[in-house]
Amino acid sequence: MIPLKDDIPSLKRPIFVYFIVIINILIFLYEMSLGVYLRDFILEYGIIPISIIQGERLHTLITGMFLHGNFVHILGNMLYLWVFGDNVEDILGHFWFLIMYILSGLAGSFLHILRNVYSQTPMIGASGAISGVLGAYLVLFPNARILTLIPIGFFLRIALVPAFLFLGIWILLQFLYSSIGVPGVAWSAHIGGFFIGLIIGLFFRKKKRRIDYEVYDI
Repeated sequence: MIPLKDDIPSLKRPIFVYFIVIINILIFLYEMSLGVYLRDFILEYGIIPISIIQGERLHTLITGMFLHGNFVHILGNMLYLWVFGDNVEDILGHFWFLIMYILSGLAGSFLHILRNVYSQTPMIGASGAISGVLGAYLVLFPNARILTLIPIGFFLRIALVPAFLFLGIWILLQFLYSSIGVPGVAWSAHIGGFFIGLIIGLFFRKKKRRIDYEVYDI
């Protein structure tokens, strides 16, 4: 399922959502300019579990959040951040949104590291941090509706999916893929980030404003 838009208008400009998207895109464009040196760049700034366990290269816990491996990787991450991030930043405020984003990214990285202690493969991407945004969104806006592109065989369908269903399916898939060991993605980082965002979101539930939902014609 691919989220396109939710039906909750934001009241404030999501400054940090804009900032994070722009920074990630600029860094990705720089990565693409490196050519044959891209591998060395990722090895230098990606999160390598065994190095972190040994107390080395701790700066990569932050830098790794802003690197992406390919166009599909960054497009997916930025789309999810764009769709879900504005309303979460609306409720948390700019400062706490940024804190939650970083803490979720760190939690996701640490869970991945703990499950891959001896790995020398670098982990990159904003997925752990963005998963935190999804966790917060789930507790803050469970009844929001997500305009979703759903592939059905060779066909595509657009439907409004309740947020609790969309995100519930999403996190269940992360557990499933993690448990069966689908390679190439740090599924445990998604899980760790999601639950940090969910916990932080619970503290802000009382700040929820009355929501005026938009109406979509499909």
